[in-house]
Amino acid sequence: MKFCRQAFALAIAFVAIPALAQDELPRPEPDTVIFAMMSGRCTTLKVAGRDYRCRAVAFFQTEEGRANFTVALDDPNDNSHIITFSGDNGRRPDANLYELPIDRMLLKSKDRPKADGLPVPLVEPTAGLCKQVGNFVTLELSSISCTAVDRNGKKYELQYQSDGGPMAVRRIKRMRVGNPSVTPFDDVK
Repeated sequence: MKFCRQAFALAIAFVAIPALAQDELPRPEPDTVIFAMMSGRCTTLKVAGRDYRCRAVAFFQTEEGRANFTVALDDPNDNSHIITFSGDNGRRPDANLYELPIDRMLLKSKDRPKADGLPVPLVEPTAGLCKQVGNFVTLELSSISCTAVDRNGKKYELQYQSDGGPMAVRRIKRMRVGNPSVTPFDDVK
């Protein structure tokens, strides 16, 4: 039952993450090509200096290559509190490591404006890096660590440890023509 609640929380986050600046009008988003829900726990979760616990962690990537590690926060004051470490140009230096440079944080909370009843994220430009240890291809994830700092010096940090449970992975057919983006699901040759 707990996994179902986590999956539901992140499914909402996943479906409703438009990449907009604060004052832009909504625009169509590229389609998601991969979605993975991990089973484990956050050993560290810090958002702008505050410690939190997490309810769930997921990964998704769009057809244009933007990759995202999304975290649903266990915030008793806000059941829609979600953060996303987002970046482009991920790389696989070896079969058991995926690195994603982070260039923005997507911050959702109950206080954000809503579109279709769901919070629209605040897009915060950042500099940072996420490292995923393990192999999505074999569904054997061990850990995820992310750090990012925004232009105001606010720091975001995630340390996630798998419990060895199964990942729920959904691949969606790629519709775009051109060079594919590197994902943690790609086999390293």
